[in-house]
Amino acid sequence: MKVLYAIQGTGNGHLSRAQEIVPIINKYADTAVLVSGNQSQIQASFDINYQKTGLTFLSGKTGKIDLLRTVFKSHPIDFFNEIRTFPVKQFDLVITDFEPVSAWSALMHGVPCIEMSHQAAVIHPNAPKSESKNRIGAYILNHYCPTKEKIGFHFDRYGDQVHTPVIRKSIRLIDAKKDGHYTVYLPAFHDEVLLQFLKQFPVKWEVFSKFTKDKYTVSNVAFHPIDHDGFTRSFAHCDGVLCGAGFELPAEAMFLQKKLLVIPMKGQYEQLCNAEAAKQMGATMIDGLNLLHHRAINLWLSQGTIVPVDYQDETEQIVQTVFADFERKNHEVRKSLLTEKSTFEKLSVLRYLF
Repeated sequence: MKVLYAIQGTGNGHLSRAQEIVPIINKYADTAVLVSGNQSQIQASFDINYQKTGLTFLSGKTGKIDLLRTVFKSHPIDFFNEIRTFPVKQFDLVITDFEPVSAWSALMHGVPCIEMSHQAAVIHPNAPKSESKNRIGAYILNHYCPTKEKIGFHFDRYGDQVHTPVIRKSIRLIDAKKDGHYTVYLPAFHDEVLLQFLKQFPVKWEVFSKFTKDKYTVSNVAFHPIDHDGFTRSFAHCDGVLCGAGFELPAEAMFLQKKLLVIPMKGQYEQLCNAEAAKQMGATMIDGLNLLHHRAINLWLSQGTIVPVDYQDETEQIVQTVFADFERKNHEVRKSLLTEKSTFEKLSVLRYLF
């Protein structure tokens, strides 16, 4: 069986999850990988067979989406051409992690497609939603990746097809400690914005930034370029994590029993929903870096609690179920076609006799 596994490459979370899922899919199928978008800082540990432009939302430097850069960098004609020309018919099944080229191409050409993503869980009726009404954001989440079958991952089990997070084996096996510093990953904020805010709190901050190429320290804030090993070491040994309201990093912070403070990106509906879900789990949430939140941050630093979670490793079981269901449905379709053929042949004989 030939399977296409398609990954949204506009953030680190999708590729992080793929590090665990792709090797498992390889056990059961001849697998090709597609990635669209180029905003991830994670180096894939597997071969990427197709690299597409897709659609990309770009962040600014003050914690919100940069609409002007997003529009300027968008290539809608290229996107439609990618959908139209992608050779999706050579695959028996498409599994997409919120990747639009593969999903729309599969829909256009009638190829079975299953979405297996965090976003599939965010839109589940039982999943926490932001009180901030964002019709455009909600519409995008529901229509960006058009699939009927959806399997979701979230902080908690909000429904039958919603599973707890895929935690990387390297994180499951890590020797987690608490060395007194706080790890920061807020790629939507520029270094200077972070420095002016964080230096007001008398703890050691280790910031990993896409805006710097060299390590430097100002006051109690150390800035590091984004580096997998360096970040993992800082993350494993920190007391707490200050990060955006994505999914994988907050989930891993909960798993390692780190205090968690999330800041959703302004205008990003999915992150607003994630922040509400994290808050309901017991994490701390603020809506920006401003003076209004000094007390909340001080309380988090001094009294922040650990979010108790039990994230079992269920990834292989989920993939096995996906393939078993696919084979069962294929068998039912073939059986139905054979029945229809037999009935047609019998009717043809009857018409000949009478």
